[in-house]
Amino acid sequence: MAHRAGCCLYQRQTLYTPRSGGMMAVTPSCVAQAGRSIIQALGAPQTVSNDIERLNSDCTCVTLDRDALCRAIEKAVADPEFCQALALTHPYLLSAQPVFLTKAHAERMQQIIGAIEAIARLPQYQSAVLGQATEIARYRPGPIGVFMGYDFHLGEDGPMLIEINTNAGGALINAYLLQAQRACCNDMNLAASMRTDLDALCSNFVASFGGEWKRQGRTGPLETIAIVDHAPREQYLYPEFVLFQRLFEKRGMSAIITSPNELAHRDGRLWHGERQIDLVYNRLTDFHLEQPESVALSRAYLAGDVVVTPNPWAHAVYANKSNLVLLSDGDLLRTWGVSDDLVRVLQSGIPRTIAVTPECAAELWSGRDRWFFKPNAGYGGKAAYRGDKITRRVWAELLNTSYVAQRIVTPSTRKISIDGTQHSLKADLRNYTYDGKVQLIAARLYQGQTTNFRTQGGGFAPVFVADGAPAKICR
Repeated sequence: MAHRAGCCLYQRQTLYTPRSGGMMAVTPSCVAQAGRSIIQALGAPQTVSNDIERLNSDCTCVTLDRDALCRAIEKAVADPEFCQALALTHPYLLSAQPVFLTKAHAERMQQIIGAIEAIARLPQYQSAVLGQATEIARYRPGPIGVFMGYDFHLGEDGPMLIEINTNAGGALINAYLLQAQRACCNDMNLAASMRTDLDALCSNFVASFGGEWKRQGRTGPLETIAIVDHAPREQYLYPEFVLFQRLFEKRGMSAIITSPNELAHRDGRLWHGERQIDLVYNRLTDFHLEQPESVALSRAYLAGDVVVTPNPWAHAVYANKSNLVLLSDGDLLRTWGVSDDLVRVLQSGIPRTIAVTPECAAELWSGRDRWFFKPNAGYGGKAAYRGDKITRRVWAELLNTSYVAQRIVTPSTRKISIDGTQHSLKADLRNYTYDGKVQLIAARLYQGQTTNFRTQGGGFAPVFVADGAPAKICR
C-alpha cells in the first residue's frame, strides 16, 4: 500500500558513503533474480490450515519429558541441582506443550527472511539505514551476527513479521527443549521443526561463531570467547549463558561469562584479567556500545582487536524498528530496482509500518486501535504499546521520542491444559538464523500485551511442523 501524500511518507535521507570494503556489491538486478527464485521455489502464501488450528486448539497432551530435559542439562553443566534451581527461579520459562505449524508456513517464513536478507545487501538500503545510524554502527569489520531472531505472528493470511532482533536469546535452551520431547499424538504425521539431534544442532551453532571469526579475516584458531552482558548473573537468561559456556568448553575453547566493565583494552587486545579475548558473544542491549561500562569493548571493537557478534552494524542494518518502514514501502523498494515479486513477498509478510511524526499524529491517534507503537531501538517489548491501551500522557511522551507505528497483527492462539483446565495463550514464532538460514524455530506462549515469561503454562515452546493432516485429534 502506498503511503498518503503529505503524511507518513518515507523521507529521503542523506546517503552514507561507506569506507572501503564496508558494503557488499549487490545490484538491483541480482535482487530481482533472487525475488524470482524465491517465488518460484516456494510459491504463494497460504491461509492457516484448519487441521493445524484444530491441533493447536484440541491437542493438549504434554510432550515435554522434564526428566530427560533435566538429565541433559545437568550433564552439560555438571551440576546435579541446576535443573531444580532453574524450576524455582524460572517457573514460566518452558512450556510443557508444543505449537503446531504447517510446512507451508515454515517455508513462508524462510521466504520472507530471504527477501529481507536480499534487500539488506542493497547499497541503497544500507546507505539509507546507515545514514541515520551512529558512527560506530557504520563500521563494518565483517561479522553479520549470530542468532538473528526473526519474530512472526501467524495471522489469518499466514505468518507476518513483527520484528527482527540481533541478539535473540533462547536458541540453546530451545535446542535442549526440542530434544526432550516425547510423542503423545501417535496418529499425527508430524516431524520436529528442525533437527532433533542435539549434537548436530549445537555443532551448527558453534560453526556460526567460527564463521564470524573468519568473516573478520582471522585465520588462527578461535580459542577464547567472552559471553558479555550487563550484570550477567542478574539476567533472566543467565542459565543459557552457562549452557553456552559449557558448549564452547566442550568444543575445545575457553569461555567466560562477564560484564563489559570487567574488560580492558591494552596492547592491541581485549583482556579479562590476564586472559586474552578472541571473540565476544554480545548479549548486551547497549546496541551501540555507548554506555560508560562498554568503553573498553567499544575501543577494542573499533580497533579491530576483537571479534564482536552481533555488533552495532548488524543492529543498525537489521534490528532498528525504523527499518521496517523501508522494508514495507513498496514504492520506495521499486525505485531501488527491487522486483515486483520480491516487493509482494515483503508487503504480504510485513505489516504496514510508518514513522511516528507530528504530521501523522492526528491520523494515528484517531485510528490508534489499529496500530502497535514501538520505539526504534526497543527490545523485549519495553516501552511498546497497543494503540487501544495508550493514554494521552504516554502519547504525548511518545511523540517526542523515535517511534514507529505498525499495523496490529493478532497473534494465533494455543490452548493448553493446566491441572485439567484449558487456557488460551497467545503465540509468536521465532526463527533463529545465521546468514539468512533458519537454524531453529521456537514459539513463545504468553498472556498480556507483549511477549513475556510471566504466564503460567507459557514460555518457550517447541514447534512441530506437520507434514500431513492428522488422522484424529489427540487428547
